[in-house]
Amino acid sequence: MPSTPVPVPAAAGTSRKPRVAIIFGGRSSEHAISVSTAGSVLRAIDREAYEVLPIGIATDGRWALTADEPARMAITDGKLPSVDQIAESTEGQVSLPATPTSHGEIYFTEPGSVPKALGEVDVVLPLLHGPWGEDGTLQGLLELSGVPFVGSGVLSSAVGMDKEYTKRVLASFGLPVGPYTVVRPREWADEANRPAVRARIAELGFPVFVKPARAGSSMGITKVSHPEDLDAAMDEARRHDPKLIIEAGLVGRELECGVLEFEDGPRASLPAEVVVAEGVDFYDFEAKYIASSDVQIPAALTEDETARLRALAVEVFEALSCEGLARVDVFLLEDGSYVVNEINTMPGFTPISAYPRMWEATGVPYPELIDRLVRAALSRSTGLR
Repeated sequence: MPSTPVPVPAAAGTSRKPRVAIIFGGRSSEHAISVSTAGSVLRAIDREAYEVLPIGIATDGRWALTADEPARMAITDGKLPSVDQIAESTEGQVSLPATPTSHGEIYFTEPGSVPKALGEVDVVLPLLHGPWGEDGTLQGLLELSGVPFVGSGVLSSAVGMDKEYTKRVLASFGLPVGPYTVVRPREWADEANRPAVRARIAELGFPVFVKPARAGSSMGITKVSHPEDLDAAMDEARRHDPKLIIEAGLVGRELECGVLEFEDGPRASLPAEVVVAEGVDFYDFEAKYIASSDVQIPAALTEDETARLRALAVEVFEALSCEGLARVDVFLLEDGSYVVNEINTMPGFTPISAYPRMWEATGVPYPELIDRLVRAALSRSTGLR
């Protein structure tokens, strides 16, 4: 169903369509997934209701105007897209307003040229995944600039990105999390400390999952079944984050549930179940985006299991003070209990991503999902909101 445009004030008493800046890419190892997500959103957003401005952040941190060509932003034959491939200028740079009084005006600057105003942006859809984007850093910049944006604010984004503090906050609310330990940079850097660290990890029992504490898309994760393989896994995870979290392996079904904020509060979608491809050991980056792993929607659960999972997903969303949207990942253990694995405050929107597919199955098609998120952001103010 086409959206009804939400008019915003313009010069001379006229009105215009809201202008949405879609920001994607970024400096994290999830750069390509963010680009693919943006391509999907650009295909789905209602151009009759919104004016769209795609802005990419290159891996070196440069902000660039990009081509509005979703087909060039997809993961194709295992090849990952990048902002540099679709940037309209290799030297020019986009900048946000310096203060909230600039009213969302953004500029494009090329070396030796006077900055050129690109127009006022009414709302930002920040589709970055991982550090330097999903972790509260971009959200803080947008808050300082006074530009409304889709999704959670600084605190929720930061806590949701850091797997240690996600677990700490959830546990403080009495929500179920699995056994884990954290290895901080100085602990592993000091060779003399490593035996004690290895012993602490061994207490969890093997197998364990060694993860970067602040990364997503299963980047840098290794399943370790034998103590002698631990050091290599630690080195791999540290390529993405010097702080690591090691989680006990749990035997159970891997499930996901989307949360979306409606006018009357957050609601949970029908859940999905991860189904890894034959021969794949666990749901890592390769399994998610390259191999033929998938999710079953809706998950084959009883009515009671579904109701409990949906209620838990909303509890997690509210415990972390999230806004807009999130995806909550859980395990259903053999004894019928749930354990929260993690939360994604900006889940993927690629063609194979579970979040939009779960909401499609729940009765909210992709274009309406985008419309709801943008409208909710337009209705909120920045700052202490």
